[in-house]
Amino acid sequence: MTTTNGQPPVRPGESAPGFTLPAVHQDRAISLADYRGTPVFLALFLGLWCPFCRRNIAQLGSTREKLLAQGVETLAVVATELDNARLYFKYRPVPVPLVADPALLTHRAYRLPRPQLDEPTLHALASTRINPTGELPAPVPVTEIGPLLDRADNFQRTETDAKDLDKQWPSLRAQFLVDRDSIVRWSNIECEHDGIAGIGAFPSTDEVLAATREAGLAR
Repeated sequence: MTTTNGQPPVRPGESAPGFTLPAVHQDRAISLADYRGTPVFLALFLGLWCPFCRRNIAQLGSTREKLLAQGVETLAVVATELDNARLYFKYRPVPVPLVADPALLTHRAYRLPRPQLDEPTLHALASTRINPTGELPAPVPVTEIGPLLDRADNFQRTETDAKDLDKQWPSLRAQFLVDRDSIVRWSNIECEHDGIAGIGAFPSTDEVLAATREAGLAR
């Protein structure tokens, strides 16, 4: 899978790029620097048009609770306008600190891949079948799964969601464990190991906890 950016994503051992973004649940800004001295599980999502992102953010509620017991905080970045995020999470609240990043500033800072939509990639998207959340009766082509999951959620995309999709697709997502000194100790980049078949995959709570222990971040 060819990507449009030449640099690899931020890797373990590198400094975590800093950022300051508006909080979804509070009238203030949140910075990565606010977590200095505390390990943090950082999850970078796309906009709310992304059905996997909606599900994964909901999953983070239970993940965060177990991480907190190990002395690790959680911070999620959702790539949509602040008002759009606030409206969505008003009706679907999650106990996770969220910040809005419609311009994908964090995606660029962490050098996340954006696959090039050339002929081989388009063919792979249409022919590769996935069911990452396991809720569909059977795997379906990548190009068909979004509308199916939207209907399952009774989710209707707003004009903002449509604009986000147009400018974001097919950017990928990632998660990072950042230590007390803002050094990345673990990373998980979407599609890095499984190619197109990895679209929509997200580490389970147990996998995140295991990575936290292996990185020496659990207390």
